[in-house]
Amino acid sequence: MHSDEKQIIENTKSFVKKTLKNAEAGHDWFHIERVYKNSLLIASTEKCTLFVVSLAALLHDIADSKFHNGDETMGPKISKEFLTAQKVNPETIDHVVKIIENLSYKGGQTVKTHTSKELDIVQDADRLDAMGAIGISRAFHYGGYKNRLLYDPQIKPNLSMSKEEYKNSTAPTINHFYEKLLLLKGLMNTETGKKLAEQRHDYMVHFLNQFFDEWGGKL
Repeated sequence: MHSDEKQIIENTKSFVKKTLKNAEAGHDWFHIERVYKNSLLIASTEKCTLFVVSLAALLHDIADSKFHNGDETMGPKISKEFLTAQKVNPETIDHVVKIIENLSYKGGQTVKTHTSKELDIVQDADRLDAMGAIGISRAFHYGGYKNRLLYDPQIKPNLSMSKEEYKNSTAPTINHFYEKLLLLKGLMNTETGKKLAEQRHDYMVHFLNQFFDEWGGKL
């Protein structure tokens, strides 16, 4: 990576830290940093453009639609404006914006409008952060943020939600494991992502077994 690209990455880090200073803890700078580091880890085992991977990982949640009235255009727009001001070439900007537009889970029903190795890498890194101990922590933090129930045996997980149903769901947090988190292992794109997902998936299964044993008074 060239020295000017490294400087742009440092500028991007500063911009993201400032922009997400008061963000919800599951989508704050620390989330971005984890996704960035996991992206670099996965990228080290793939043939890709590291500059694109780095920028997309750092900017992927600059304006998450969950916190902007469902507006999915804000993140790509802010990213494009920032990268243009940084004098990044238009081809790279276009690639980064397309990655951001296609990254989100959205109920798992959305067809990608762009494909690239760089998208595969950042998407895997983002999905890894929704799994394992971190994923469990983020899920319950967001559930508390939205004042959702932990669990209600009468409310069954909806495994065939549309994109809109997924976005507007108010179901208990435990349901989210079945509606998204436990499905991620089977949706990983890269070999490294798949390997890293295995342990995190198993950890969540163990947690759920413990949760239901405690809930039912078995422990």
